Amino acid sequence: MNSISGYFMEPQNFSVNDGDGIRTIIFFAGCSLKCQWCSNPESCTNSNKIAYYEKTCIGCGRCVQVCPYGVGINLNQRLEREKCKSCGLCTEVCTTNSRKNLIYHYNSEQILKIIEKQRIFYRYSGGGVTFSGGEATLQTDILRELVNKLYDKAIDLAIETSGHFQFDKVKDILEKLNLIFIDIKHMDDGKHKFYTGVGNERILENISRLKELKVPVVVRIPVIDGVNSGIDNIRKTAKFVKDNIDKPKLELLPYHSFGNSKYEALGLKKPSREFKTPSQEYLIELYKIVKNKGVEVVSYR
Repeated sequence: MNSISGYFMEPQNFSVNDGDGIRTIIFFAGCSLKCQWCSNPESCTNSNKIAYYEKTCIGCGRCVQVCPYGVGINLNQRLEREKCKSCGLCTEVCTTNSRKNLIYHYNSEQILKIIEKQRIFYRYSGGGVTFSGGEATLQTDILRELVNKLYDKAIDLAIETSGHFQFDKVKDILEKLNLIFIDIKHMDDGKHKFYTGVGNERILENISRLKELKVPVVVRIPVIDGVNSGIDNIRKTAKFVKDNIDKPKLELLPYHSFGNSKYEALGLKKPSREFKTPSQEYLIELYKIVKNKGVEVVSYR
């Protein structure tokens, strides 16, 4: 029987974030949210994306020679992007890696082989595997297969999720995890929808149901000045976490613009310059607000 397959971004080995110990991060492609500040813009769909890094391109023309759709060298010109079907042939002949696939089609056995090579590092560091994205719960079948097989091998499992899923369809998956990271982008439903494309009602309901699983939960806030860093929003978020999660924990993740190079490589408009990183002094004030609500502040970064 053929194993189940899905769409992924490049896995990341030797990560010391997003869970305990040394970890492998499996990035699933596809997401039901369209966050205006997303640092992985290629993850918004599960179709292939070809990145073009103009600064390293030497203009040799090999990509043009093999392209069946007549795409020119500068892939980030609008008309060239429109012609591109992301077949990936150009990436195979690019000598400077200026053309690169960002989405890969893997079956579960291929993913498990990637993970198996890293097991020695999990054993000695207390690490494991974290499923991220994109949004891992959109590809339920392959996520379930990976979780079941890794669970049977006693590998520590975590997930990073937007929380925008149908709870009962993934409950059997989530209850086998060792840790769940789940985001609250904003407590105001209207602002949440404006910035992410979806409201927060389902997300908040799912968070309130996580106590059914008896799995440790860390709520994360991507803290962005100009979006959700206001004291009132942080206070409301902390109160919600306190009221709805056993042993409530909250992680404040300051906004960063590390993904801007990907926007350039995909010919996309960069996130608004109005999105700012909060100062360390201001973050300390937010930590105090969270703690005063009876919620533990944690950091996996």
